[in-house]
Amino acid sequence: MDRKKFLKNGMAGIGSIIAIPTLIASCNKDDDAGGAVDAGSCVVSPVETAGPFPIKTPADLVKENIIGNRTGIPLKITIQVQNVNDNCKPLAGAFVDIWQCDAKGNYSEYSGQLDGDFTSQNFLRGRQTTDTSGNASFISIYPGWYPGRAPHLHLEILKSSGQSLLITQVAFPEDISKAVYATTNYKGDFDTSNAQDGIFSGDINRSIANSVTGNTTDGYVLTKIIKVSG
Repeated sequence: MDRKKFLKNGMAGIGSIIAIPTLIASCNKDDDAGGAVDAGSCVVSPVETAGPFPIKTPADLVKENIIGNRTGIPLKITIQVQNVNDNCKPLAGAFVDIWQCDAKGNYSEYSGQLDGDFTSQNFLRGRQTTDTSGNASFISIYPGWYPGRAPHLHLEILKSSGQSLLITQVAFPEDISKAVYATTNYKGDFDTSNAQDGIFSGDINRSIANSVTGNTTDGYVLTKIIKVSG
């Protein structure tokens, strides 16, 4: 997505995303010499919990711009879905559902959040369908954090029939999170590192984003390859 389209989709006023090429890592079918699963291996991505705040009606939230009425540092998210049953070739026509907290750590559609009741709102949630390159993109903001969790995104990949292929989470580079959380709208440094996080601690090398590039003035671009058994 170029700068003009990004601004047209609602980012004017909180920065414009920089034009950075999407970096997609190649898929390597071999494990590393130590026997551990390598991030580039052609194996299914880590299966993670949907968490306590999944999307209630994802079919109603088909949209690329998921910001809603939230503010924060711009983030363009590109997810590439690959099929391990087809030598990790891109999987077209799959649904990608995404949900995340806002800059203060709140999720929409639920009560009991850090800043109150958001049951009547559906910000920072959405669904897109992968294209012929297996890509689905979203316009968002860099997520905040809440006690006990490292910064993260939630994802679910589904067939067009609605069958769930994978629920997972994506972690962020800590140096970038520290820079973002020092800016206005965020609440300072996170209290849980990737290594301390109960979800990511065992497989952070496979859960972390493949690429996060940009800056706090113009925004960031995140890419992540998700591998499923399609």
